[in-house]
Amino acid sequence: MAAQIDTTAEPALLAAIEDWWRWLEVERNCSAHTLDGYGRDLAAFCSYLAEHLGHAPGIEDFAGLALADFRGYLARRGAEGVSRTSTARALSALRNFFSFLERRGLASNAAIRAVKTPKLPVSLPKALSEAEALEALEAVFEAHEEPWLAARDRALFTLIYGCGLRISEALGLNVGDTPELDGDGSAALVITGKGNKQRLVPVLPVITERIDSYLKQCPHRLGPKEPLFVGARGGRLNPGVVQRQMRRVRVMLNLPDTATPHSLRHSFATHLLAGGGDLRTIQELLGHASLSSTQRYTEVDAARLTEVYRDAHPRARE
Repeated sequence: MAAQIDTTAEPALLAAIEDWWRWLEVERNCSAHTLDGYGRDLAAFCSYLAEHLGHAPGIEDFAGLALADFRGYLARRGAEGVSRTSTARALSALRNFFSFLERRGLASNAAIRAVKTPKLPVSLPKALSEAEALEALEAVFEAHEEPWLAARDRALFTLIYGCGLRISEALGLNVGDTPELDGDGSAALVITGKGNKQRLVPVLPVITERIDSYLKQCPHRLGPKEPLFVGARGGRLNPGVVQRQMRRVRVMLNLPDTATPHSLRHSFATHLLAGGGDLRTIQELLGHASLSSTQRYTEVDAARLTEVYRDAHPRARE
């Protein structure tokens, strides 16, 4: 990340940014996607400050910024056509970094806390129907000519859908993390999610069966501390490969562009709710810190019921 901003920041600020980066990665367990986004956001802000101040910014410059400076930056982004969603994320990155500087005793700036987050349009999670989700699990198996890769992808997609995992959580598992069925046929996974928060997720027998089938066919010898899901060369599977496989499934099943690996997680929550699951339990299973994040699925379910009503109820067609 430092290479992105070393022409627009003084050495002491660069060192602080590197420390922040390591803290996010190690202590906060942020995904590579989040780290990359935060890095770009902070780099863009430093570039703006260099232009605004007329010199490469340092820690003292960050401490001395006024509310008008932050508003000017947000106004610039708006004029350049940057979406409100991207600007909200950039503001989140800045707040996180300023908070880090304050905790380390390097700088304090009250103005950043007074900046209002842009109002965002409410976007509901896009879930597959139950039939589409099950078809996707089979289609991903058929998308490979190599049997062990087919078994790997079916096991991975079944795990994401059956346990409601984030793709980063599933790909971060090691072989030693896989559960074994108890005498009553039950099993559970301990998942470390965002912010290093752990949760216990029940695992259905079909999931353990498909993982076992994949591991038996995998040509790479994987020890307990090795990645559970590996690529063709034996390294930890890249998220891009999973995204590419889902695109192939979309074509095979004529699914919309919203059908992504993450939509399987949304489908898990939506289908649990439709089956009578309570919000608190679903919140725990998803690893949401706030119940408000989980409550979006009630809107999804209501929207689905309204659509069914409009399509099927005789009075709705009058």
